[in-house]
Amino acid sequence: MAKDQSAALDRKKLLGDPIMMTTIVVLIALLTLFILYPLAILLVDSFITDSGPSLAVFDRIFQMGSFTTAITNTLAVGFLVGICSALVGLLFAYVEEYVQLKTKFMRGLFALVSMLPVVSPPFVLSLSIIMLFGKAGIITRYVLGIYDNNVYGFWGIFIVQTLTFFPVCYMMLKGLLRNIDPSLEEASRDMGASRWKVFTSVTLPLIAPGLGNAFLVTFIESIADFANPMIIGGSYDTLATTIYLQITGAYDKQGAAAMAVVLLCITLAMFAVQKYVLEAKSTATLSGKASRARMLTTDNSVRIPLTLLCSVCAIFVVAMYICVPFGALFKTWGYDFTLTGKWFAQVFTKYHGLQAFGDSFLLSLIAAPITALLSMVISYLVVKRDFHGRGFIEAVSMLAMAVPGTVLGVGYIRGFSGGLFHTGLLQGIYGTSAILIIVFVVRSLPTGTRSGISALRQIDKSIEESAYDMGADSFTVFRTVTLPLIKESFLSGLVTAFVRSITAISAIILLVTPSTYLITVQINEFAEKGNYGIACAFATILIMITYGAVLIMNAVIRRFGTSRATKADKEAAEAIGTDYVESGQVEEL
Repeated sequence: MAKDQSAALDRKKLLGDPIMMTTIVVLIALLTLFILYPLAILLVDSFITDSGPSLAVFDRIFQMGSFTTAITNTLAVGFLVGICSALVGLLFAYVEEYVQLKTKFMRGLFALVSMLPVVSPPFVLSLSIIMLFGKAGIITRYVLGIYDNNVYGFWGIFIVQTLTFFPVCYMMLKGLLRNIDPSLEEASRDMGASRWKVFTSVTLPLIAPGLGNAFLVTFIESIADFANPMIIGGSYDTLATTIYLQITGAYDKQGAAAMAVVLLCITLAMFAVQKYVLEAKSTATLSGKASRARMLTTDNSVRIPLTLLCSVCAIFVVAMYICVPFGALFKTWGYDFTLTGKWFAQVFTKYHGLQAFGDSFLLSLIAAPITALLSMVISYLVVKRDFHGRGFIEAVSMLAMAVPGTVLGVGYIRGFSGGLFHTGLLQGIYGTSAILIIVFVVRSLPTGTRSGISALRQIDKSIEESAYDMGADSFTVFRTVTLPLIKESFLSGLVTAFVRSITAISAIILLVTPSTYLITVQINEFAEKGNYGIACAFATILIMITYGAVLIMNAVIRRFGTSRATKADKEAAEAIGTDYVESGQVEEL
């Protein structure tokens, strides 16, 4: 009863706050316009024909042998990549959390492997695989003496996607393993169970929901991937590439819209399972944190084989990334290994490199703060305010996580090329940099929102209520109280949005125009033409930019973040009966 009265009072206060109400209305309008509307237009285009509602478009595309083959290919690659990425990620996470790593080199290697996919374009490993194992590959031609090797197709996509996505599973599963109470496993060991028995009967069941979650996240990433299948897929078509070719090759926008709906249905189904089934089970199974530190395995019979296996895999991944700058320094990869700087020079003198880097940097720099701010506003409304549209805002802001970039690109083409509902309204943003910035924001919004929600849930409501009691309005409270408390999440969302924007391709490949040069589009174009020297030069500079941005932002977070708690803060936390957390926040016991 008291809870209902409190909620009713909060809603009454909200209705009397014009700034907050305006923010909610504008936010709902933006989310509807730039997320729901393009997806709704895809459905309309797919089902509405000149003769009225019909399934004729779907009948037509399913009669195309290439489309049904693309569905089968996409699901086959997705399932295999999801399984292998989850298993390799589990191996890395287990070794880091359960096995004693004797050297700093190993710990640094693990950190590097988890960082590289974040700061590099999504198709860098495709270039490396071609340069190492293609017909002119260093390993195939000069080490093994094989001249007719074909890396294109199913196995090429599978290997590249697995190596690209397994660090995501590794980061997800590492946190789950860290939160398992060691006493559960040690009790089994005390009863005579072997390490393998403990792992299969205790550890694995505890992380099974998280393992399934990692599989589904990777599966969604795999079937939504456009760049890798485009570069290394060869004649092996996937849904993302088929949709792209249906627009750019067959000029069949309505057919592409129907194909996009099919891909969207698959990803939404998997996202629903991941969001509402597996995440709930993970939360219920692994709540809280470990009661004490885990005793790491020092037995050489276990430590050496597992560490060696992870080391070989990690070194291989790092070596493939190192191939990219070398590919830009050799005169002709696979034939003439004379060092040269001509590819880097041609990037800026012949191939509009300066404009490409300038456009990409500027658009990402504009999109990043907008994304970070919107993410924090949405997080604040979802966590700290109770109103009828809250569930809608949370669901729609997270929806972009389940929408493949190619699908979103087709939706924006169909939704804005003729204006809203083909009325001409907002048609002016189509074909401009504005629509690219909007796509960057939409694609990065879920990541920042989830980070902001996690941070805000650790802030006691009474802190903000004190400011309200002193006469501050909602905007002042958010600016002076809430935002400073979650500035780490804000800064983290800022750099994440910048990196995701500057390395994006699938969502913008269909929207970019000749007047705008983007780095990832240039890399994709030259890689498709087989001009790997220029592609590697672009990719190398892009990696340097993104890695530099991450380093700078990490330094800013360390300097201005909330994690620099003093000794007095810890003593105060202990005095009021709380448990100090190293992130700078305090959790109630």
